[in-house]
Amino acid sequence: MSSVSEPKSERIPAAQRREQILDAAAEVFGERGYAGTTTDQVAQAAGISQPYVVRMFGSKENLFCELLLRARERLETRLRNALTRPEVKALSAAERKAFLGRAYVDLIGEGGIVLPLMQGFLLGHDPVIGKYAREGFLVIYRLLRDEGGFSQDEVRDFLAGGMLINTLLTLQMTGLYDTDDTARELLGCSFGEKIDIVLNAGSAS
Repeated sequence: MSSVSEPKSERIPAAQRREQILDAAAEVFGERGYAGTTTDQVAQAAGISQPYVVRMFGSKENLFCELLLRARERLETRLRNALTRPEVKALSAAERKAFLGRAYVDLIGEGGIVLPLMQGFLLGHDPVIGKYAREGFLVIYRLLRDEGGFSQDEVRDFLAGGMLINTLLTLQMTGLYDTDDTARELLGCSFGEKIDIVLNAGSAS
């Protein structure tokens, strides 16, 4: 049992430790994919024991689902906070969509969002992980439609733009920004004034 518990000198609140593990999981799953990741690798990245990770999350599948849920909640919170700002409510639909897009890019700059989400989408066939991924996508759709007041077509276009952003980052297209004119053009028109945030996020990943 001693291998599962943390040394007293290193004990921190469970909620903080949970976030530490999820941060490490986002990095490892993002780099290695779901199939190529083990709970031992996540534990090593978090600087704790593998039995402790299993005790807290139960399995690799549960850990990944918790990671997807956290990414969705962060995205949901960021979009909702943006939508409820008085100055945003007064904007036109097109202006609100642009504002939300910038808020999403800011969230990307904080890390731990894009690659876990894309891994979740790739696992849409999985009976457990796919359910989490689908539910998350529909939660964001309903938020934009019901709380954002966007039409179905407007929500579709916003989500399509978000998927383009995710795809560019998953492809590590930012690595070509300084060497490929076409990549620079595509990244520039996709991220606009937020390009520096994206490039910094890409270089840190």
